[in-house]
Amino acid sequence: MSFHLITARDDGAGTTFLANHAAERVLEEAGVAPASVIRVHVPGRGEGGSGDGAMRSALEPMVPALQSVSLFGDLQAVMLLGAQQLTATEGDALAELIAGADPEAVLLLVVASGRPPARFVKALKAAGAEEQSIKAVRERDAAEWLGAETRRRRMHIGGDGRQALLAAFGTDLASINGALDQLEASGGPLDAVTIANRFRNRPDEPMWHYMDAVFEGNTDLALRRLEDFLTHGHPLQILAGLESDARRRAVAVEEADSQSYADRIGARSDWKSRRDFDRASVLGRERIEAELAAIAKAERILKSAPEPLHRVTMERLTVALSRRARRR
Repeated sequence: MSFHLITARDDGAGTTFLANHAAERVLEEAGVAPASVIRVHVPGRGEGGSGDGAMRSALEPMVPALQSVSLFGDLQAVMLLGAQQLTATEGDALAELIAGADPEAVLLLVVASGRPPARFVKALKAAGAEEQSIKAVRERDAAEWLGAETRRRRMHIGGDGRQALLAAFGTDLASINGALDQLEASGGPLDAVTIANRFRNRPDEPMWHYMDAVFEGNTDLALRRLEDFLTHGHPLQILAGLESDARRRAVAVEEADSQSYADRIGARSDWKSRRDFDRASVLGRERIEAELAAIAKAERILKSAPEPLHRVTMERLTVALSRRARRR
């Protein structure tokens, strides 16, 4: 297959790592040397130079690569990374190039954390692109990956040591991979104490890790997730996320089923709408209203009290919400 579209469902470091790793596997199976691959990183909106035509200058290497013609059975491999950041105009231009590309001459791998422009995706599908979808990486997935990777490397790290790595890096598989490189090179002990002393950072995880722990009523995990998040973020970000989640459930609890809820908010009936409806059904209207009241009270404290009280307030709110979630 000459064209591949690999899409990560979210932009977490774990899913991005797996998407890039899947692309590398395709290259390996095709027998393409890494040094011969043209790697093009799509810049963020407003970055990457103006360029002479429909594409920014950072993307201009795609033009000759996709216009290559196979004369001696040679194959040009191109990896387009961060395709979700393509503009609609760039997507249209690349779609035209893909439609005219020589499948014998080009191996194109498109990696995206989100959905690229529609016409670009349509052109890939019309060209027979093979699609892969990388699901969001949870800590359980990261633990399974870590176990498999240590076995592949023949590194003897016990369960406590692997937990120490997960505590330091969460689901950031790229950072865990880098940590394994360091530990493998050092040749020292691989116990939990050594790993915890060596890697003192806290994982920069998406907020949904924290919110899932709260809803599951896992107070210890929720407090750990809170500490992780506050290392990189602000308490008001968490409050905004909690309030948004609770307000969606306040709407969902009034509906008869998840489809009705999705219709009311003008969204697709997908796993998110089903999750909101299921959680609303479990908690009920009274608990959701109490949750919103607690969040509002915490927000008033954060906006009026000295900063030293902010973390304590968030810890108390976390404990209260997770304990309430346990009383189902």
